[in-house]
Amino acid sequence: MAAQQGLATRNLALALAGFMLNFWAWALISPLGAAYREQLDLTAFQQSVLVAVPVVVGSLGRIPVGALTDRLGARLMFPVVSLLTVLPVLFIGLVAESYVAMLVGGFFLGLGGTAFAIGVPLVNAWYPPARRGTALGIFGIGMGGTAISAFTTVRLSDAFGREAPFLLVAGVLVVYAAVAAAFVRDAPDRAVATGSFLARTWATAKIPATGQLSVLYALGFGGFVAFSVYLPTYLTNAYGLAAEDASLRTAGFVVLAVAMRPVGGWLSDRVDPVLVLVVCFTGSALLAALAGLELALMPLGTIAFLGLAALLGAASGAVFALVARLAPAEKVGAVTGLVGAAGGLGGFVPPLIMGAFYDALDDYSPGLYLLAVVCLATAAFTRGPVARNARQGATART
Repeated sequence: MAAQQGLATRNLALALAGFMLNFWAWALISPLGAAYREQLDLTAFQQSVLVAVPVVVGSLGRIPVGALTDRLGARLMFPVVSLLTVLPVLFIGLVAESYVAMLVGGFFLGLGGTAFAIGVPLVNAWYPPARRGTALGIFGIGMGGTAISAFTTVRLSDAFGREAPFLLVAGVLVVYAAVAAAFVRDAPDRAVATGSFLARTWATAKIPATGQLSVLYALGFGGFVAFSVYLPTYLTNAYGLAAEDASLRTAGFVVLAVAMRPVGGWLSDRVDPVLVLVVCFTGSALLAALAGLELALMPLGTIAFLGLAALLGAASGAVFALVARLAPAEKVGAVTGLVGAAGGLGGFVPPLIMGAFYDALDDYSPGLYLLAVVCLATAAFTRGPVARNARQGATART
């Protein structure tokens, strides 16, 4: 028993590291968005597209990567995805000099965002149902890779040249791939998926919980992703902050969201996860409306954004506590892929909307008010159809 727990802990730690390092790579473009805008003479919308492209590709890529993980296992998938992510990291850092080249590099950089769909089924298979919410919440700390990027990218670029952060990340990913190949182990009793990819994906998409959880994650995690990639641009344009200052404030947002993700999972193991989500989404609506007023950053603006970080982070953890409860064991990777794709896509749309509002109105407030409305609608959806499905699932297991 102790040996089994030790293996579970080791694989959780390796999954967390893989998630964090690949997310670090995934988020390399965002902190340099303002510099690329100046260097390439981009509009606000073009800048939004540049920072959002890795998000949408990393999101959609989770669908096949999650399905492949169900079939092949994380022991193979973590090293493969990490090594493949090295290629676009080096391309962007050393080769890309035009907007088109940056978009191409960003497209393939999205591969780093798929690591999430590898770690969830790995962790899920190693932990019993009563501890999965907490374990998956701890794994979710890997979102902090975006905070590492926010803290280090601009500073490394200013101190050692634009290519420095990319070379560092490429080297770290190569080392992690070797460690993962040597030490990651799939659970011996994990359910192995069978059948074709398309058939399994279609069957997974038809599970009611898949669609419902996708909606929740599109807001919870999607909101986090949107702020983590676009907040530097927002703070620079709306408040006139310097790029490094904006990146550091964004890192604070990310750190708090990351810290709250395991809290959301822990609460969901002890309280109804539906209740956790309703509270998080309702509170997010109020704080988004407050942020829309564009009050001074100190103190109300900061309170609004840090509150959003805490609630969106906790909501992300609570959603995957529900995935662990509602998804069939042999389809956890596939469900994770679809739900994770929805979360990433949820992070792709807001930067485009915010950039479009700013280009048209020179004002971000309408976008934040729209977020408030979406949060309220999602809270109502959680309290209705999602709650009924969760009750039915609990009844079926008893």
